[in-house]
Amino acid sequence: MKGMIQKYAELAIRKGVNLQKGQILIINASVNAVELTRACVEEAYKAGAKRVQVFYQDEYINRSNYFYQSDEELQRIYPWEIDSRLDLMKDGACILHIISEIPGIMNGVDASKISKARMAKALLSKELQEYTMLNKTQWCIIAVPNKEWADVVFPEFEGEIGAEEELMDRILSSVHVREDNDPIEEWTKLNASFQSRIQKLNTYHFDSLHFVNSLGTDLYVELPKTHIWAGGSEKTESGVEFNPNMPTEEIFSMPKRDGVNGIVYASRPLLYNGTMINDFWIRFKDGKAVEFDAKEGLDALTELINFDEGSSYLGEVALVPYHSPISESGILFYNTLFDENASCHLALGDAYPMNIENGTKMSEEELKQAGANSSLTHVDFMFGNEDMCITGNKDGKEIPVFKDGDFVF
Repeated sequence: MKGMIQKYAELAIRKGVNLQKGQILIINASVNAVELTRACVEEAYKAGAKRVQVFYQDEYINRSNYFYQSDEELQRIYPWEIDSRLDLMKDGACILHIISEIPGIMNGVDASKISKARMAKALLSKELQEYTMLNKTQWCIIAVPNKEWADVVFPEFEGEIGAEEELMDRILSSVHVREDNDPIEEWTKLNASFQSRIQKLNTYHFDSLHFVNSLGTDLYVELPKTHIWAGGSEKTESGVEFNPNMPTEEIFSMPKRDGVNGIVYASRPLLYNGTMINDFWIRFKDGKAVEFDAKEGLDALTELINFDEGSSYLGEVALVPYHSPISESGILFYNTLFDENASCHLALGDAYPMNIENGTKMSEEELKQAGANSSLTHVDFMFGNEDMCITGNKDGKEIPVFKDGDFVF
């Protein structure tokens, strides 16, 4: 496993963030990811990093903070909390996130306290967030397991190998890291494979998409006139290619802010701020979420949708074939990084400016006029399934995009 960890680290550094010689690397890591973090630090220096700065997070400590601190104290953000990262970004740093979320860790914590604390930090982090939202630098998210997460994914696991080791094997498989392959070469081929469908979608230049499936989803999503589809790798303003999500199977664009109408039913649970949201639906009218419900985690869903003015609107629409590798594994990861790559999904909140022509050069007001949503949050949720049908509309003509869960082209 040590050799596989090193291979994973090399992939994250050289193909994920694609660290450039002489560049600074920020690593935001879970305390459960110490071994991989150390390997990434070593690989970063081998790739020519001039400095690697690691920031660790512990979800149990975060839970205690949310549970015991007052609302006022949670919303008190010291300048150094932002500046410690912003100073590095201004000096040309790229970012690697190594996550290891614990499903349900925040169950029982007042959802409004978490929301207020996140809002306070988000308001002060707008300049910092622009580096990733506008692709001013390279960034990448990868994951490692923890025991609690593995026990949720494999509740009745039996055998010689433990649940955590099994989950690690599945994670490595999902990012194409195997003992007998070159994952960097495989990711180069994977990135190229997205291009034909992206080009076709951009050539069609649909006015809108209509989603229907047996779960009850019946949703019309209008697209801005100058929208752009993207997927696989992305490029920074200076032209450096990187892979923001590992794994990835999605092709995505932005909905028109006020052009979403109908109802959508989630096909997989959503882990939001450590709370599980399950069996939920949302009804949209003129872009806004006007009705919603959930069998589990309704308070968390309410806080998400009401987080700010833009969080009740959509910022992303993503197409993922049902017969994608993660979906076909038959595993529910209870983690958006993986589950979003097994299912078509939508995102409440901020839109990526790269999904509209010249968007990264537009002001916030110009983006809004072009049809983009703006918010201090961006949260994906899954709604695709095995019988999802998608029809594109162009100048009154209906063109099939998905049939029985998969692309028709």
